[in-house]
Amino acid sequence: MASMTTPAWVPRKRRGAEFFLTVLAVFIGIAAYASVGLGAEGRIPADTYKLGGALILLAVATHVIVRRVAPYADPVLLPLVIALNGLGLAMIYRIDLACAPGGCGNYAAHANAQLMWTAIGIVSFATILVLVRDHRRLQTLTYTFGAATIGLLILPLIPGLGRTINGSRIWIGLGPFSFQPGEAAKVCLAIFFAGYLVVKRDALALAGRRFLGIDLPRGRDLGPILAGWLISVGILVFQKDLGSSLLFFGLFVVMLYVATERPGWLIVGAVLFAAGSYFGYLSFGHVRVRFDAWLDPFNDPGAYQIVTGLFGLAHGGVLGKGLGQGSPQLTPFSFSDFIASSMGEELGLTGLMAIIVIYGLIVERGMRIALTCRDAFGKLLAVGLAFSFALQVFVVIGGVTRLIPLTGLTTPFMAQGGSSVVMNWAIVGLLLRISDQTRRPAPEISTFDSNEETQVVKLS
Repeated sequence: MASMTTPAWVPRKRRGAEFFLTVLAVFIGIAAYASVGLGAEGRIPADTYKLGGALILLAVATHVIVRRVAPYADPVLLPLVIALNGLGLAMIYRIDLACAPGGCGNYAAHANAQLMWTAIGIVSFATILVLVRDHRRLQTLTYTFGAATIGLLILPLIPGLGRTINGSRIWIGLGPFSFQPGEAAKVCLAIFFAGYLVVKRDALALAGRRFLGIDLPRGRDLGPILAGWLISVGILVFQKDLGSSLLFFGLFVVMLYVATERPGWLIVGAVLFAAGSYFGYLSFGHVRVRFDAWLDPFNDPGAYQIVTGLFGLAHGGVLGKGLGQGSPQLTPFSFSDFIASSMGEELGLTGLMAIIVIYGLIVERGMRIALTCRDAFGKLLAVGLAFSFALQVFVVIGGVTRLIPLTGLTTPFMAQGGSSVVMNWAIVGLLLRISDQTRRPAPEISTFDSNEETQVVKLS
């Protein structure tokens, strides 16, 4: 008599836990919005129900989409993102209130625009989950994504299409809106690197010469990393964007290290990026301005933004002045580049650390997805996407706190910026798709023995 084989363990979907955490995340956003009104005007904003209804609608939509098309996806990642998005909306609204009378420059209302871009980002999130039912199919389009990356990076350099904003030519005009193609290029680049390294990792892992105890790669294997270095320096030269240069190059080096498990790549990459940065400092004035402002901001007239941001953090202290009680609007671009200092002033060091912990949890969930993924392409892609979050947050917070020179990157999900919000939601969609594919039980097939008794066999 044939035996019936059943799986020893079937992963739980955990959608109930996700729903509970999503409700908590929405509550945090609405409570922050109400606290801003109480602190700034002494009353709860009259349109709190509008923001609350919009947040609830968007959160329920994302939860339903995940429940239907990715039921085995990670249950923690989505609530973390919604919490950050809600806190960012509340802080942007708070700065809008302070700037409404026209006392801090020509600031338009950004909170409504941010809510609109969040909705568009969730549409991109849903599109990824619906269209990409198996992340492994993206590997067949490796070189297509590579070509798309180059095309996206070239777009801002096209006359009549590209726009120079705040000294960087990294934008393109789309009617009344502007879009930063580099945000989409980041996703395409991660997919290209993952697909390329899966195929080439054996050749790249071959040991070359040992120098000072370090296994350096062979000379002919340096081609890809040199190409990545030249692309990053090219972005620095033509677009004046130090942040994207660091992000793209760091993404490639880390994914290369994970694929080959050779520390020599990290050392070579660090040396090349240091050489490129030094060359940029000597050759380009905008890079030199950033470094000089970093080294001595209090004696540099061009470092006003950094100085006011540092004073804002000092004003907040450990526990903060309270939402609506500080003066974050005194810092230029406090709603975008310096939203971390705005949070630090009103929520204090304690609140800022809590936000950093949320980012750390997002990176941890991404790395957990990579560790449990069964295919090499998904593993590398999850590592790259999670690391892009980690590096971006480090660069932004490091620049605001003067740990490193200031760059033009935005704080994911919190800072005002349409292209950043949309593409970061797309990244979350990819991570959840990989997670769903990884945790989903293997399908079962039915076979028949000689007695025509059904036997269920689990595919590995």
